[in-house]
Amino acid sequence: MPSTKSAGGPRGAVDLKLDLRSPPESAKKLQSNESSLWDGSPSELPNSKKTKGITAFQTLIHLVKGNMGTGVLGLPLAVKNAGLLMGPLSLLAIGFIACHCMHILVRCAQRFCHRLNKPFMDYGDTVMHGLEASPSSWLREHAHWGRHMVSFFLVFTQLGFCCVYIVFLADNLKQVVEAVNSTTTNCHNNETVILTPTMDSRLYMLTFLPFLVLLVFVRNLRVLSIFSMLANISMLVSLVIIAQYIVQEIPDPSRLPLIASWKTYSLFFGTAIFSFESIGVVLPLENKMTDTRRFPAILSLGMSIITALYIAIGVLGYLRFENDIKASITLNLPNCWLYQSVKLLYIAGILGTYALQFYVPAEIIIPLAISQVSKRWALLLDLSIRITMVCLTCILAILVPRLDLVLSLVGSISSSALALIIPPLLEITTYYSEGMSPLTIAKDALISILGFVGFVVGTYQALDELIQPAHPATFSNSTIFVQ
Repeated sequence: MPSTKSAGGPRGAVDLKLDLRSPPESAKKLQSNESSLWDGSPSELPNSKKTKGITAFQTLIHLVKGNMGTGVLGLPLAVKNAGLLMGPLSLLAIGFIACHCMHILVRCAQRFCHRLNKPFMDYGDTVMHGLEASPSSWLREHAHWGRHMVSFFLVFTQLGFCCVYIVFLADNLKQVVEAVNSTTTNCHNNETVILTPTMDSRLYMLTFLPFLVLLVFVRNLRVLSIFSMLANISMLVSLVIIAQYIVQEIPDPSRLPLIASWKTYSLFFGTAIFSFESIGVVLPLENKMTDTRRFPAILSLGMSIITALYIAIGVLGYLRFENDIKASITLNLPNCWLYQSVKLLYIAGILGTYALQFYVPAEIIIPLAISQVSKRWALLLDLSIRITMVCLTCILAILVPRLDLVLSLVGSISSSALALIIPPLLEITTYYSEGMSPLTIAKDALISILGFVGFVVGTYQALDELIQPAHPATFSNSTIFVQ
């Protein structure tokens, strides 16, 4: 992703604002003045103390926030679909594999940066150079398609997340407003609430549109870290509120199956893959980090935190509500102000998540567009594209009646490809000519096959649900879950 030197800043300082020069000029200046910043060896970081890249703590915040979306609310139901034993074990395995694939991506990107003497490498560049290093002449000739494919999947996935966030924001706010007259301070009774009808949820989506536009105008990742940290705090507090409720009265778990039916396990797999949604922000975060040598440790720490949180919420939620667990655990909470605040906290958290997820497609599309115009019009075009993209996600959220299934389809196609299928194959094409052990090749092939199975099964189920007639459901007390 393009970046520029800060105006008036110290030598080597990096501002995360978009580069308004043409790509060739920008690349030359970056390579001549800032190549030492992005290389990982100590000898190539003479000015590391002067840089304005994001710190390790800010990187951890962004990484955790990139994974903490609406998916965590559906994990108790996912554990039910897998079984009390198989569910947490599968979450642990998927979290480990996802983290391993992220490390593969970072390692391959760093290798091509050193080999080609480039200051940074994004996902698409890494895949393209990986295909160029392949022993297959056909893959080498069509290496540029690798970059196009990754860019398509990234834009498709991240904008899909943004669409569902708009629906989630609208549904939560709508139900808080409609239940305000029935909400009490008694949190011990879970009675069905008769909602007072207000305006259509699509009008609530339009209400959020100006705030989302203002958020995406933030083009500096350092500034965005403030919103990201606030989002982490608000969503963490809401999860703590949920956790303190579900641990109060946990029934005897002996009646729950340890391993569920294989037919429902595929539903678990789709939800789990969607939950680990940060593959698109890994390289941008690594590229913007002040000391990239610490990124592997930060990545492992962040993914460990996320996986542990997912397992805890999934298992405890299933234990508490057993077979009555709903699509979102918030649907099982009592209708009182304490638990209504969970919705409000998630509204604040999802707003920060929207801005972070929007950063990736913006950094793919906007530099390509502004390279075609003069510097005079670059800023205006930049802001216009951002407004257009936000409006597009809002329009899609309004027009598609079952966006939850559309996002499941997007996640099954793009998330499986980006997180599980492409990275292992990238490692093979990158290192095969230098010699790889058969065990490593078998491991990479197995992970890619696992991702492909998830792609096929998840896509089939999403399409099957989309072609079925919609069944209206009555929700009591809480949010409509969007996954």
